[in-house]
Amino acid sequence: MTKLRPFLQLSILLVFACPLFADSPEFEMAGTLENPRINEASGIQAGRNGLFFLHNDEKRDVFVIDATGRDQCAFKLDDAKSRDWEDITRVPGENGPLLVIADTGDNKNKRKDVELYFFAEPEAEDCSKDQESVHRLSVRYPDGPRDVESVAYDPVSESILFLSKRNVPPRLYGVPLERALSEKKVEAEFLAEVPGFRPPTQMDILKSPSRGMWVSQPTGMDISPDGRMAAVITYRSLYLFHREEGESWAEAFQREPQEFIGPPGTHDEAVGFSADGRTVYVTTERRPAPLYRLDLP
Repeated sequence: MTKLRPFLQLSILLVFACPLFADSPEFEMAGTLENPRINEASGIQAGRNGLFFLHNDEKRDVFVIDATGRDQCAFKLDDAKSRDWEDITRVPGENGPLLVIADTGDNKNKRKDVELYFFAEPEAEDCSKDQESVHRLSVRYPDGPRDVESVAYDPVSESILFLSKRNVPPRLYGVPLERALSEKKVEAEFLAEVPGFRPPTQMDILKSPSRGMWVSQPTGMDISPDGRMAAVITYRSLYLFHREEGESWAEAFQREPQEFIGPPGTHDEAVGFSADGRTVYVTTERRPAPLYRLDLP
């Protein structure tokens, strides 16, 4: 029995270290963001007809691209303010899908309330026309101001989820979509801590002294259209979390995620699933901004 113990330990280690996918996918270059005005991409969201919506960090412009980064059009969200736009998601509305800009950045943890701007997803032929929000929501966290760069809609719980950046571990909050669309001010519900992000290593810090300590902090999030997968990007890695049938995301986020090192860069802040949920796209705040794709089996 004693002689078998190292072998058993190794077997157990290999079982738990085995990647979720038999053939682990790798990042590929899908293209480059063509529009030079996209110089600080902080969020990306799939829309209809193979189009994607992006925004910069602190400007009211929304950009539309295809899956290779080629520019399709751009428009302004006229009545919105832009203190620190950090993510974009998509929710169902009475008259069609709504895009949601998350003005939730708060580097110094001073904002008592952050804002969500809801506006109708424009048709391809109308995507050069400036838009106006159909609803604006002020959100407050129950435990004080938080810097949040990761916001996504969960179609299973029909809730908008918020994942904090500067807490260790990050903190997950939620607002039911029904309340988000019917009220003007809400307090988000604290759901769980999310402990699965690998802490920075000594090499991370040596490689980038200014950002090395922050490589594990979530900078963007999206949930697959079927609600079974969550993608969270950090400055070092992409993490994929899987939700089992009947689980909440508060429960699913307690399991260790699958980690993909990369894509290359230190300013990756935008992550989004394709409309069919089979590909994850990632881009960065810097110019020229590469657009990477990770094809899932």
